[in-house]
Amino acid sequence: VSDKDLAAFYEATAQASNNPRVSANFILSELLRELNNADKTAKDSPVSAENLAELIKTLDAGKINNNQAKEVLTEMFGNGKSADEVIREKGFEQISDRSTIEKIIDEIVEKNQNQVVAYRGGNEKLFGFFVGQTMKASGGKANPKVVNEILKEKLS
Repeated sequence: VSDKDLAAFYEATAQASNNPRVSANFILSELLRELNNADKTAKDSPVSAENLAELIKTLDAGKINNNQAKEVLTEMFGNGKSADEVIREKGFEQISDRSTIEKIIDEIVEKNQNQVVAYRGGNEKLFGFFVGQTMKASGGKANPKVVNEILKEKLS
């Protein structure tokens, strides 16, 4: 990183988020794109290192996914709001609660017994069908990692 301000921004973000790798990725791809589009530098970024760190922590906690995090950053850049405010406004909060997701999956498994039998019979492509049905039933809010874990348990 050639820009001292950008390096300082990275250091502050990495330290506050406790995730140097994701901080670097977000700054070098997402933040730089926003800065370049707005013809700004890290020094006059509307998103502070602390706010970016909060977004990264939210992503790490599995409350939002990567695509949502990118969209949240774009919003934060445009309106100066915090990550939490943007996430609430957009309704992005992911469902990571196992029991909530399990209830959804139980209903889907119950309604799709033919697909369950076919999956257990070797048609592994149907796993994607179950993931899709779960995401659809949750309005796209179920945490995909949790969905995959539970589906593997339920379908095996």
